[in-house]
Amino acid sequence: MKLKTEKYLTQNSQWPQKGKVILAQYDEESIVVYQAYRSSIGHFAVTHKYFGGDFKLDRMSWIKPNFLWMMYRSGWGTKDGQEVILAITLKREAFDQILSLVVHSSFDSSRYANEKDWKYALKSSSVRLQWDPDHDPIGTKLTRKAIQLGLRNETLEKYSKEWVLDIEDISEFVKEQRSNARPTLYENLVTPKENLYLIKDPELAKRVGASTSENMSL
Repeated sequence: MKLKTEKYLTQNSQWPQKGKVILAQYDEESIVVYQAYRSSIGHFAVTHKYFGGDFKLDRMSWIKPNFLWMMYRSGWGTKDGQEVILAITLKREAFDQILSLVVHSSFDSSRYANEKDWKYALKSSSVRLQWDPDHDPIGTKLTRKAIQLGLRNETLEKYSKEWVLDIEDISEFVKEQRSNARPTLYENLVTPKENLYLIKDPELAKRVGASTSENMSL
């Protein structure tokens, strides 16, 4: 597996415990996001290094840079239709472009004059943003919020092929670590190494709603 990994307990001690934060494995050129699919979609993507075949471009597709949020959503790869866990390496500039297009899934009076304007923006946007409670390995809800991004239309088309650098099937790794996803075995649990992803543009960070490094209590 190409992903860098580290002990969960080591990482957990370093992650912010509050705030709306993006935890991800990334470098200057790329960032990893996760998705879970049935085998026909997942295996096609891994083989061809893009999304095609049974993958539907006319539906919204959600990406998550946080591994443990993906594990919560997929039941560690046990939920029907989510057995194949993919680690998708994207161009970092593409991820920042996705962030620049977001419209929040819920109305926020500090961002929109009224609900009518927000609903119009939501309908028109190709990227939907949700801040959801993050979860620990056994699914306990945390104070910290995790990001997920829904892609559709032209953004989904670019994501499916143009922006992909690599697609890796990490289902076996997930299966191996699933047995360690309980408090008595946390000392054995290994997860992809993730650090705080700070958005460089302060205006974009404000628009996304991400907490700053100086204040993780938002």
